[in-house]
Amino acid sequence: MTTTPGTPERSAYDAVVLAGGAARRLGGTDKPAVSVGGRALIDRVLSACAGAARTVVVGARRPTTRPVLWAREDPPGGGPLAALDAGIRHCRAESVIVLSADLPFLGPRTVGALLAALDGAAPGREAGTPTEGALLTDAAERDQPLVAAYRLEPLRREIALLATEYGSLSGLPLRFLTRELDLVRVAADARASFDCDTWEDIAAARARIREHGYVLDEWIAAVSAELGIELDVDTHGLLDLARDAAHGVARPAAPLTTFLVGYAAARAGGGPEAVAEASRKAAALAARWAAESDEQGTQPGNDGGPGDARSGEATPG
Repeated sequence: MTTTPGTPERSAYDAVVLAGGAARRLGGTDKPAVSVGGRALIDRVLSACAGAARTVVVGARRPTTRPVLWAREDPPGGGPLAALDAGIRHCRAESVIVLSADLPFLGPRTVGALLAALDGAAPGREAGTPTEGALLTDAAERDQPLVAAYRLEPLRREIALLATEYGSLSGLPLRFLTRELDLVRVAADARASFDCDTWEDIAAARARIREHGYVLDEWIAAVSAELGIELDVDTHGLLDLARDAAHGVARPAAPLTTFLVGYAAARAGGGPEAVAEASRKAAALAARWAAESDEQGTQPGNDGGPGDARSGEATPG
């Protein structure tokens, strides 16, 4: 079980990522493979559900940054309900996260909130009262059934009933499914529910990740994914350490210090605790170093004035 600091503890779950569709508004481009911030859209979504016991991707096979199971709806292009049916056939956990593959800003925190709501932790619902599904709602309060957590058995039941009633799931809208389930809604910020249907959406997503307040976290996530690092560390604490090293020692000390902290943490076994401990020691050293510099500057004769050898001037006699 994987837990991200600041999110509710997660129960075991599977994930189904829908990565099919014709992407007509993108001119037929393979949308899940489109890059935002140097990472394919599908890889960004897969990172949000990295805690899944089993991840099923429904669509054409393509490279991904982590192993997944592949499935395909029958017939291909049969729509999201048919794709969902194909995906959950491979699921085993009691709960399943269902996601579309075009959500550039979805993160583990939102996945954790959906799972918590599924277990009865939704606002306005009696604590501990389970439900059959938890849907994300966007800024306009519209349901997002492809950013949701469902209980597997009710999901299978309703899909089977729809297949019997209509003879096929191909082309059926998702609202036929969600209207039959006992659901709760989970509000999210606009970034979490933002999806990419057009090239204008892609351009907006690429611009957003470079905005002040987001760019650093996005870059750290991208580098971690590229290097295969699964480490949730206090980046703000590391930035404070770098600032102290730069100001209290010398500017080049900042990147070298953070490198040494990472190296020491790896030698100590890795993990957030090892990084935090190495950062604490380095920050304390930087504080002592800066304090000595301040003391040196206040010593008599060391103010750069008369009598200070550094001033290059003699003391009047």
